[in-house]
Amino acid sequence: MKLRPFQQVDVFTAEAYRGNPLAVVLDGEGISTEAMQEFTNWTNLSEATFLLPPTPEGRAAGADYRVRIFCPGRELPFAGHPTLGSCHAWLGAGGQPQTPGRVVQECGVGLVPLRQDGARLAFAAPQRLRSGPLDEADVALIARGLGVERSDILHHAWCDNGPKWRGVMLQSAEQVLALRPDAAILAGLDIGVVGPRGKVGVIGANASGEDIAFEVRAFFPGNNGLAEDPVTGSLNAALAQWLIGEGLAPAHYVASQGTALARAGRVHVDQEGSDIWIGGHSVTCVQGEVLL
Repeated sequence: MKLRPFQQVDVFTAEAYRGNPLAVVLDGEGISTEAMQEFTNWTNLSEATFLLPPTPEGRAAGADYRVRIFCPGRELPFAGHPTLGSCHAWLGAGGQPQTPGRVVQECGVGLVPLRQDGARLAFAAPQRLRSGPLDEADVALIARGLGVERSDILHHAWCDNGPKWRGVMLQSAEQVLALRPDAAILAGLDIGVVGPRGKVGVIGANASGEDIAFEVRAFFPGNNGLAEDPVTGSLNAALAQWLIGEGLAPAHYVASQGTALARAGRVHVDQEGSDIWIGGHSVTCVQGEVLL
């Protein structure tokens, strides 16, 4: 074990402690998979990442660094807020991309390009591994688990881009915020819920004066029951591909997530050609060393 550089980053927020925190170990070389998992579990955060040099194949393909992403109990091939937070930490520690303004991350799903968009970073949404509508039995189960009528679910789709998200759209942001899900009914499912603020596909001002199109919530198995994620990059990436692809959302919008947890996550979605970019601010809240 040795002291390694470490940051704790708040992602999808420009204001510290209002987004989704991430533990980033900036030197992951020589740490076993078991030790990475144990450290992740110990942090009590939704994810921790470990930065490594790219593999020879990744470096040849343009990768600037490699990241391993863990959540409590398992390793993930991809996750959104760890991608943005890891890149923020890597750049903050002096990382120099091969191409100015563009960073290429190597992870379990392959190469993920990121771009600097002013003060924000954004990643190109990876293709969904599974798409299309959910089975009706799943929809009925989700409705019961969320405590809503089946008719309240206006649209639904698989949003699997590594994490096996099932996405459903409700009638309004207010309905999304009022949800009190039943952990027993939803056991074992990764559920993403989206509700429009105003009409679907139209961005309307919320009470704070911001232009926010959707309120999003994410529920998944964790913490010995059903957990809620403050702000979820992978889910928002897949939701954007689904909603924009089906004409249910505009090509450019901002989603709010974390409101029910007293957070203020903001996810910026931009479609450019065939790519959808998922962006947000990040803030470094803790910086130092960790023994690993």
